[in-house]
Amino acid sequence: MKFSFLTFLKEMTTVQKVFLLLQLFWAGFAVISAPDTPGLYTQNLQFLPLVFALPFFIPKCLWNKSIKSKFATHVFWFSGIAFLGLALDYLLKSHAGIVQLAIATLPAFAIWLFRFIRWNINSIRQKECLQALAFSSISWCAYALAFPPLPLGILAPLLLVPWFLVLSRYSKQAVLFATFWSGMLYNTINYYWIYNVMKVGPAGLILFGLFLLICYFSLYNVIAAFVFVAIRNLKQKKIWLLLFPLFYAGLEMTRTYGDFAFPWSHLGYAFGNHLELLQMLSYIGIFGYTALILYSNMAIAYGILHKKRLLFSIPIILLAILFVHGSIVLSKEEAKPFYVKNANENPKIALVQPSIPQTAKWSKAYLDSVVGKTLSMARDSIPRDSVDLIVFAETAVPDHLKRQPLVQRKIHNLAIMKNAPILTGALDYLRLDASKNSPKRYEVYNAAFFFREDNTVPSRYIKKHLVPFSERIPFDDVFPILNYVDFGEGDFVAGKETPVYEPFFWTPYICYDAIFGDIIREAIRSGSKLMVNITNDGWFGKSTAPSQHLNLIRYRAIEHGYPVARVANSGISAFIDQYGHYSEKTSLFTDRVLISSIPLRHRDTLYFNIGDFVEKGLLIFFALYLITLFGFKMGLRLKKEKFKQV
Repeated sequence: MKFSFLTFLKEMTTVQKVFLLLQLFWAGFAVISAPDTPGLYTQNLQFLPLVFALPFFIPKCLWNKSIKSKFATHVFWFSGIAFLGLALDYLLKSHAGIVQLAIATLPAFAIWLFRFIRWNINSIRQKECLQALAFSSISWCAYALAFPPLPLGILAPLLLVPWFLVLSRYSKQAVLFATFWSGMLYNTINYYWIYNVMKVGPAGLILFGLFLLICYFSLYNVIAAFVFVAIRNLKQKKIWLLLFPLFYAGLEMTRTYGDFAFPWSHLGYAFGNHLELLQMLSYIGIFGYTALILYSNMAIAYGILHKKRLLFSIPIILLAILFVHGSIVLSKEEAKPFYVKNANENPKIALVQPSIPQTAKWSKAYLDSVVGKTLSMARDSIPRDSVDLIVFAETAVPDHLKRQPLVQRKIHNLAIMKNAPILTGALDYLRLDASKNSPKRYEVYNAAFFFREDNTVPSRYIKKHLVPFSERIPFDDVFPILNYVDFGEGDFVAGKETPVYEPFFWTPYICYDAIFGDIIREAIRSGSKLMVNITNDGWFGKSTAPSQHLNLIRYRAIEHGYPVARVANSGISAFIDQYGHYSEKTSLFTDRVLISSIPLRHRDTLYFNIGDFVEKGLLIFFALYLITLFGFKMGLRLKKEKFKQV
């Protein structure tokens, strides 16, 4: 590396050296002259690096051939030096110039975008690329129709066969082109419902964000395709291919950890319409299902390529094993729907679904009517002494609860009247002792409050997993400068505790929290026997999203043997037992109060005991697979180069 850099310096022309020295000077000038302003600032002097760089890029300058011949390389150098100045400015003064941010990113992005467009135009002109795109689109479009409530889930073990044929037979360019754009189609079908958020937020920004989200998720498909192409020409490819489904499961696992976590459409969620097929979840979990589906698809593709018809039976065998196992499990006495082992131990819970329109819910003018409707439904439909817990939806009180003492009194009075505690969603905040220059004066929480029948202060649970870019800008704790950016997001702070409330040992989960297995296992280890999930899927309108969300919760219930009482503002509300049976499932946008007894958790599952090991192990395996594979390929390349030299 040192030798190559010295060689680069040695081969630089005088014009190139002048160019780089000028940019380094102006980057230093931008840092030194930056105003003492917190957060993001604007300083027009920071245009000077761009002004002095432009003459070097004018094609008609004959003296500039050394830069003109490597135009893109020098643009990247220009952006890199500008980014270095931006980083120094941030590290030294904890702020950033908008102008410098623009010149550090936009030129390089323009070059990348130009190359991407040119690559796509070149690909479209090739028959092979269009054929690959057609086959890949068949696979991924069909798979997008496999998640509940859509019907193709039973075909998941063979839907990706055309894509695997493309991965195996077509050129690298054709594979990557086809995979990216078929991935865009797949993710558009999966996440189209996010457009509904435009009705209650900045429409243009949300639409652009949706496009970036779809691009981002499509890159996961591209990563998998790139790795498969890297494997297929190796002499030892059989072992790499045999481990590829586990690598893909690890790739999905990367979407479950970190500030960008959004584990919504893992391949294994496709069987959600068929309860018998889901019972193996208690052993292998969602990522095991993803691996099985990929093994099945790969086996058929291999059978087609190598004319081994016996492999065509793999999907039938897989479905048969899952169905027979599930039927045996569900035939047991304790697996009957909402089996009652001891009636005295089973709490009776009321779920209040008021179906408040999302466009009205956050209006201050509607606060009294919104809260009033929820309270009146509970007052009119729930007899006194009939239930052990009353549950309202996420943000059933669409305001900071501290600012609504009258609402608090009404909820307390209702709890006393019905002789039953109440769990309700609301916002909360904490005033910080911060300086005037601090980006945050308050910490804001998406919370749930537990009101008991007495007049004690309600207990509070704070949502732990925040939806990226909707409820929080990722990494705003690592880079405080992001707290000055306003995209219309919630700017919430995540909670850290997972409580277990008595008397029947239950744990509240707000919306997104309930799809993360690590939080569920943490609660169960603390003694929790029931999940009480409150959510508000009204953001997504009449779409596939509420059914998809419910399906994810059902998977967690079966994986961990963990019953669920779930209320959604606009639906779908339901009770789910530890084997995944539904009870009293509501329709979308209906006013309902559901009252039902629900058996508490009384079985242990293998996945509950090994889930942490499996999920962390998949992350480690994913990293080792990549490092080993590309280290191995690099070693082969070096051997070939040495052989040529000899």
